[in-house]
Amino acid sequence: MRENERKSAPQWYPGHMARARRMLKENLKLIDLVIEVLDARIPASSQNPDFETLFADKMRLLVLAKNDLASAGVTRAWTDAFEEKGIVAVPFSSRRPKDAGAVLAAVDRVMRPTLERFSARGVKKTVRALVAGIPNAGKSTLINRLSRGNPAAVGNKPGVTRGKQWVKAGPYLELLDTPGLLWPRLGDREVAMHIAYVGSIRDEVTDPETLAAGLLSELYETAPREMNASYGDMGGMDGETFLYELCRRRNWMVKPGALDTERMARAVIDDFRAGKLGRISLERPDGR
Repeated sequence: MRENERKSAPQWYPGHMARARRMLKENLKLIDLVIEVLDARIPASSQNPDFETLFADKMRLLVLAKNDLASAGVTRAWTDAFEEKGIVAVPFSSRRPKDAGAVLAAVDRVMRPTLERFSARGVKKTVRALVAGIPNAGKSTLINRLSRGNPAAVGNKPGVTRGKQWVKAGPYLELLDTPGLLWPRLGDREVAMHIAYVGSIRDEVTDPETLAAGLLSELYETAPREMNASYGDMGGMDGETFLYELCRRRNWMVKPGALDTERMARAVIDDFRAGKLGRISLERPDGR
């Protein structure tokens, strides 16, 4: 991504996130397991660094959500990389019913030693798991699938789930749904842009043309075959110039002689988020 397309990296940390973080700290004593939901397209950027210290003494499971939008091979590389670090990670797509069972099996794998210790003492243990992640990562959708439709407020906009609620997801598992949390300052521009690309920062606080220009440049570097099939050859142009070119190709004008670059920018962003460009991962565990 070129520097002029990265310079306006978004920042967003509304007051409800600070309150939610305090709530999490207050309820840690109730928690046996943390299920951190990552976006499978950006597993590194969607990991909240605050969670490393906040949940340091808790059992942990990573769920790579929205896996139907990410490269299957890259997601496998990520789960292998996490497993090498001793962290159980499992891919999940709400469009594949069997994936919920795979997540529950992973919960059992992580918590089995704890459950067996309690069972040996004649105690039937209820595992209370906190489901955490950045906004719009898919936490509430995951809970709905695991609980087979028990009510949880699900929406397509980041930050929609604000209340505290426990949801039963099996004979021994209860889940706590939480608001999405970003960290107070997104110091790494690439991380901030990746989070914005997938819709985890509210679109109202981002500039769509800056976002789309950076996204186009990165997508053509990451998945040139898919992008050429969708938008044609970029021809060595930078993202901003190519955004104008796409407008010209489609003849999208706000008025005669004035290209509707905002409309084109939103179309590019929407196409990526909806998976219309193909299954594309923006991040690999080897950093390439």
